[in-house]
Order: sequence, then structure tokens, then C-alpha cells
Amino acid sequence: MFSGFDILIGVLVVLVLLLIFAGIKTVPQGYNYTVERFGRYTRTLTPGLNLIFPFIDRIGAKLNMMEQVLDVPTQEVITRDNAIVAVDGVAFYQVLNAAQAAYEVAGLQNAILNLTMTNIRSVMGSMDLDELLSNRDAINERLLRIVDEAAHNWGIKATRVEIKDINPPANLVESMARQMMAERDKRAQILAAEGLKAAQVLEAEGRREAAFRDAEARERAAEAEARATQVVSEAIAKGDVQAINYFVAQKYTEALAKIASGNNAKIVMMPLEASSLIGTLGGIGAIAKETFGDAVIAPPSRGRTPNTGS
Repeated sequence: MFSGFDILIGVLVVLVLLLIFAGIKTVPQGYNYTVERFGRYTRTLTPGLNLIFPFIDRIGAKLNMMEQVLDVPTQEVITRDNAIVAVDGVAFYQVLNAAQAAYEVAGLQNAILNLTMTNIRSVMGSMDLDELLSNRDAINERLLRIVDEAAHNWGIKATRVEIKDINPPANLVESMARQMMAERDKRAQILAAEGLKAAQVLEAEGRREAAFRDAEARERAAEAEARATQVVSEAIAKGDVQAINYFVAQKYTEALAKIASGNNAKIVMMPLEASSLIGTLGGIGAIAKETFGDAVIAPPSRGRTPNTGS
């Protein structure tokens, strides 16, 4: 039968075991626990097996140290040009210091949510609607910087702040669509006008080039005519009668060609004597003979065979 001493020893052993089990705290991965002694923060328990003093120390706050997401509800924002838009978003944050997150702010998620919503109104309210719709990345970057600086004292790191939807009113959307169509029509008209202008410039340059070449051709023809006249004049001055006959025969032949090429001339009246024409042609032949010598040989007559000396 157990004596009173044995019973006391047994009770003490049980109490010690209970105290040991009460002082063992297991912290899961991704969490930190704060320890309070008589209501005052003393230390932070990290993931794994930890020991505290039972009945003296107690677990204060259990904080999630993983990155967390916080939905920002839809709110109306008035832009700088007095347009009302509905905006919602999402914020990502992570607790870096468990003690600061537990004791520097009351209601951590509510504080982050209100901080994000307030800065969304401040940042987007300082911008025009067009700037708001086209600079979403700049808005996200600015919001992230402001929220992260404000939450730094809470032991919080804001990792991302993203604007999900920007919804202008329906009548404003219709106005924007009409403005976009008008802008595109304007661009199309400008492009068409530029194309017409380029075509006209090219056409004018082509006409200028053609006129320049025509003038150059006329100038060369005039130079050749002047040169020919000079040569004939020099020949006349030297007493060369054949040059006069050649010059007159040339002009005479050109005049006959112009008379015969008339579109309305069905019958050509030539008030000239045949002997004069023959004489002129003979003069041309004489000039050619004097010029080229005996190299010009008259072709044999039709129906006559050349003499072979037989």
C-alpha cells in the first residue's frame, strides 16, 4: 500500500509532465507566433518545436508569413476631368516582421485594404480619363511605391498592387467610340491627301523633266540648224554654187513633204514646171557626185543586163 510520500512524488511527476507538455509549442511552416509574458511581447517563435514557460508565457498572435492576396472592392473614382469611373483591384503583401505586424497596427488586413483604396482614389483622381486608360502600368507602379512606403512601419512588404478593371459609364464609352472613329477617319483623310499630294508632285516633276528634255532637244536642233546654215554661208562666201543648190533643194524637198502630209489635202496642186523639178533633182545629184566622187554609181536600168565583156 502506497504511503503519503509516494503519492506526493507521483503527483509531482504528473505535474512536471503536464508543465513540460504545456510548454511545448509546435509552429507550422509559413507561420510565426509571438510570445507574451504577463501581457508583454518577449519573442517570436519560428516554425518547428519551441518551448515556453507555462502559465507565465502565452501565445499572442499567430501570423501568416507567406505572401497573401487581398481583393480591393469596386469603388467610384472622379478623374481630373470630372469623369466618374468604377475601379477595382488586387493587392499582394507579405509579413516580414511578426512583432510589428501584430503590435504596430490593429486589424492588419483592414488597414492594408483601406490604405490601398485611399491611394487608388488619390492617384487616379489626379489623372485625366485618357491618361488613366492608357497608363495602367504607371498607375500600378505608383500605387505599389506609396502603399509599400506606408506599410513599412507595420512590418509589411507590398509586393504588387494591380488595377483589374476600369469601367467608365456607358454614355462615356459611346462618346469615346465616336471620338475614336472620328480620329481614324481623320487619319484616313490625311493619308489620302498625302498620297494625292505625292502623286501630284511626281506628275509635276515628270512634266518638268519632259519639258526640260523637249527644250533641250529643240535647243540641239536649233544648234544643228545654225551650224548647217553657218556651213552653207561659209561655202557661199567661198563661191561654192553647189552649196546654194543643195540648200535650196533641201528646203524645197521639206516643203513638198509638208504639203503632202496634210490631213485635209486630198489633191495637191503643184504650180511648178516638171523641168524645174528635174533640174533641181539633177542639181542634188551633181552635189552628191561632187561630194562622194565616183563612189555613187547609178543602179542598172530595169530589164537590162550588165555587159560582161563577152
